[in-house]
Amino acid sequence: MMELDFTRDEMMTIAASRALGNEDICFVGIGAPSAACNVARLTHAPDITLIYESGTIGTAPDVLPLSIGDGELCDTAVTTVSVPEMFRYWLQGGRITIGFLGAAQLDKFGNINTTVIGDYDAPKTRLPGGGGAPEIASSCGEIFITMKQSLRGMVDKIDFFTSFGHGEGGNAREELGMTTKGPTLLITDLAIWHPDPVTKEFTVIALHPGVTRDMVQETCGWKVKFADNLETTPEPTELELATLRDLNARTKAAHSGAGA
Repeated sequence: MMELDFTRDEMMTIAASRALGNEDICFVGIGAPSAACNVARLTHAPDITLIYESGTIGTAPDVLPLSIGDGELCDTAVTTVSVPEMFRYWLQGGRITIGFLGAAQLDKFGNINTTVIGDYDAPKTRLPGGGGAPEIASSCGEIFITMKQSLRGMVDKIDFFTSFGHGEGGNAREELGMTTKGPTLLITDLAIWHPDPVTKEFTVIALHPGVTRDMVQETCGWKVKFADNLETTPEPTELELATLRDLNARTKAAHSGAGA
């Protein structure tokens, strides 16, 4: 086997793509989640159903969309429905197995902030907001999260509750009447995390190749817990890397106008 060189971002995207299966119906977030979902579609899960917030169902974009309103999504979708139908019938009707989200801020229980950094009335930074993420977080069968690790992003306490994860842990979702699983997987550029079955606190179950425990802790704002049987994430295959790089190259060309 040839030795493959890859970046941490590529490892994160490919590791996230592996979590998706052929039978999944996935509500896709823009950015890293979209890249992971489309790599899965182009490799091991060709029959996965990808759904974007604008109402596109069964979309198969040739390039990654700039936003949920990107025409590429509608052009390649099996069908496009209205946003009210998307949320009321498909999402809140329990028809979507996976919600794949990113985060600006995340805490150890999978609660997400994409609204403001700092005080809400006088924020240091105003973020894009929740969009459909709050409903996705509560209504999809389970939630996958992907993000790059940093002390600013992975914090002990988020500045604003945009999307509910596991609250303060334990049975917080059930106590609020939520019947879905909530966050079941976090994939960063350094590690793979699962929530503890009892406390719901994210725990590292695998380190990506070349990553140490200290590297994970140094870029995380809470005291990290590691699984007793800590594993190493398998390296990207040649096919996975080629698929991701080709997808990114097509996207760059299309968005720069080079593909016109």
